[in-house]
Amino acid sequence: MNLRRNVETIETPAPHQGFLGEGHTARAVVQGHFIQSDPFILLMDDEISVPAGAPVGGPHPHAGFETVTLALEGTKQEPGIPLNTGDLEMMTAGSGIVHAEMLPPLTKWRILQLWLTLPKKDRWSQPRVQNLSNEQVPQKKENGMEVKVYSGSLAGLTSPLKNHVPVIIADVRLQTGANATLQLPAAYNTFLYMVEGSLEAGGNSKTLHAGQAAWLDRLSADSLSDLPLTAGPSGGRFILYSGQPQRDDIIAHGPFIADRQEDIVRLYQDFRRGQMKHVTTLPPSQVFTY
Repeated sequence: MNLRRNVETIETPAPHQGFLGEGHTARAVVQGHFIQSDPFILLMDDEISVPAGAPVGGPHPHAGFETVTLALEGTKQEPGIPLNTGDLEMMTAGSGIVHAEMLPPLTKWRILQLWLTLPKKDRWSQPRVQNLSNEQVPQKKENGMEVKVYSGSLAGLTSPLKNHVPVIIADVRLQTGANATLQLPAAYNTFLYMVEGSLEAGGNSKTLHAGQAAWLDRLSADSLSDLPLTAGPSGGRFILYSGQPQRDDIIAHGPFIADRQEDIVRLYQDFRRGQMKHVTTLPPSQVFTY
């Protein structure tokens, strides 16, 4: 019999004005407690409603980690790299990369952007980008549950994404009253972020509502664990994040993650000197489209 996971904490991230100003609402779902959230550094829920005018966004650098962007609604347009509803982009910043998130005017956009740590041995790896379109996401429907697996393996489905850190990312929907049990590695750090409806989760049957994040208890067993779920009166939808902790210390500063403060200084120098390539200039061997 597998171990049963319980919901340990429930958090309701407060909305605040995002860096784009009026029309940008942001919620920090994960932020500032990496020892507890490892391998997840940051998760932002960004809702953007852009008025008429010039597209917003601009080039900015990243290094030392991976960004994983799931589009819940709308379109991001960067030359050669569109991101539409249901698509996911995993960008391994590694040694350093520059990108831009360009939004056309008169648009509504909602994304979940995760910052995922890199193992120390891969911290300065060669940058790469992986684009998984909605049409190519492994998915299935059964017994009132719909599962789309963007990364890792879950419910008999396996994503084509290549992972430095073993991580499961899935979009799960339950119809009204549906019951399901998901099997997860017991030692993976796991949370659910509710985006619609409500449900009961865990062996302790905690009720979750849209806008809440639920962290499961942390187990050390090298085995699978069961996460029981029951949908609420109007059904429920959540994004599942479950990853293997790396137990590496990190230093975070602005758009960079590093092992030492000296690395942060070097990264800023590299960016100012134009030594970081733009994502659109990567060779085909570093761009994967599924």
